[in-house]
Amino acid sequence: MNRRTRLFSIFLHGLLLLVVYVFQSLIFPYMRLAGLVPLLLPIVATGVAIYEGRYAGGTFGLVAGILCDVSFNEPAGVFTVLLTLTGLVIGTLADTIITRGFVMYFISCAVVLSVAAFVQMFPLLFFDNVPFAPLLTTALWQTVYSIVFTVPIWFFVRALGKRAQRISPAGRPL
Repeated sequence: MNRRTRLFSIFLHGLLLLVVYVFQSLIFPYMRLAGLVPLLLPIVATGVAIYEGRYAGGTFGLVAGILCDVSFNEPAGVFTVLLTLTGLVIGTLADTIITRGFVMYFISCAVVLSVAAFVQMFPLLFFDNVPFAPLLTTALWQTVYSIVFTVPIWFFVRALGKRAQRISPAGRPL
């Protein structure tokens, strides 16, 4: 893959990340469902990790984590660390042992969204002494609400990933 093509691919992935960030931070807070806002940036980071590999997954996980921390006013670095590790781990698994398909993407997104929900409820549970049952219910509903968006985001992430596979000389993802 030549430099111009690689830069264009990075630009398209960045544009997708920016569009999803706008939806997550500017549109969905005004369209709450039962008081919940979906987490969309972890879905994009997971998709990029599966279809582009560990390096792109870690990089886009880092950027998505920073944007997620800004969007949700979480303690500094929580989502940054979580999504960077997500990109690295899932990207490594996609490069080595798991297949790059919808099923693994969906399962990975469900796991990442569940972990993200736990990360969000952790301070409330341990520092503010909020009861576990309501937090668990909210976390489950937020995960379900967020996972609905895996399908439309998958089409874009897969198209960008397949584009990179078509461009690469060996037919493998970069």
